[in-house]
Amino acid sequence: MLHPRIAQARLMSLLKQFPIVTLLGLRQVGKSTFARWALPEFDIFDLENPTALLRLETDGEIILEQSKKLIIDEAQRLPSLFPLLRSHIDRHQTRKIVLLGSASPKLVKKISESLAGRTGFLELGCISILETNQEPLWIKGAFPRLHWSRPMASPEDWLPAFLRTYLEQDIPQLGFRISSQKMIRLLSMVAHAQGSICNLSELGGSLGIDYHSVSHILDIFEGTFLVRRLQPYFANLGKRLVKSPKIYIRDTGILHHLLGIPFNKKALLAHPKAGASFETFCIEQIVNLARLEDPAAEAFFFRTQTGVEVDLLLKFDGELIPIEIKMSLSAQSIERLERAMGYLSLRRGFIVHMAAGLADIRRGIRAGSLAQVISCLFRIAKKA
Repeated sequence: MLHPRIAQARLMSLLKQFPIVTLLGLRQVGKSTFARWALPEFDIFDLENPTALLRLETDGEIILEQSKKLIIDEAQRLPSLFPLLRSHIDRHQTRKIVLLGSASPKLVKKISESLAGRTGFLELGCISILETNQEPLWIKGAFPRLHWSRPMASPEDWLPAFLRTYLEQDIPQLGFRISSQKMIRLLSMVAHAQGSICNLSELGGSLGIDYHSVSHILDIFEGTFLVRRLQPYFANLGKRLVKSPKIYIRDTGILHHLLGIPFNKKALLAHPKAGASFETFCIEQIVNLARLEDPAAEAFFFRTQTGVEVDLLLKFDGELIPIEIKMSLSAQSIERLERAMGYLSLRRGFIVHMAAGLADIRRGIRAGSLAQVISCLFRIAKKA
């Protein structure tokens, strides 16, 4: 059964503006299924199929000439394709091509170099709470195979297999030669430090590699959408600000697997990393939805050396919106948000917690569930 995705409106908008749309996202988030569902009239070339890869490599010009609407899946497997696409689109400006890929333009440099000005970019995240129930997404992770496949995949079996394929096949195919054991150790260390300030020297010391090697591996993890480095927000406040990013495994299912947390609510809530897990889940949901509505949206955190902080500072529709994320509402979280809003001269802020409903708790501050806060922030939530 196909499940509609709320990213469809953004995809169609980009196709009206650009001859090529590059649809990116972590492996197995459903890019291929989404593209087939949203664009049934398009021809498809899947470069994971060796025959299709060879055909496009040897007869690319002929294939492009024959197809007015084309989806090319796993496009990063054939970097030589991008200059060919540029010349083809320059000759046939009414043609439409959708490229699907599991690596960012920063990693696949030829995408941005060869197709500059000719392609729009769309990142497809995992399943949103606007598309299915929140609790199982948080506990098991938000990959479609864990919720929408029949028979439904088990996170205990599927997530380890996913990580093994990602580390042993996907990253080497991008041209990076790094020990999979070293990468899984680094991922485990990131999971245990989830949501904390990224200390590259400390991570490198534990792995027996230098600062630059750790940074390089994290660049790959970030460029393949597995890890998020949330950058600090800088403002001229006359205060000493934290300047290193916070680091997160983006999918909570992968996080729970790396931490050895059973995939049930009772075990998760009893774990010391439950708060970091909930924070991760909320950040990913909010940021992914924000970028569907405002492609220029940016995400930061804010922290001074004296401890004034906010978990997520969202730059959205020209406004800076502070969002605290806590499993339960407390006077301390309200005061922290209020102080941060004062420092940054912001008129409104939100606290996301696990209780239902939404309430005004201080002037300019509203607290409620993730679904209610998302409903306040985004037009897309009202359409879903």
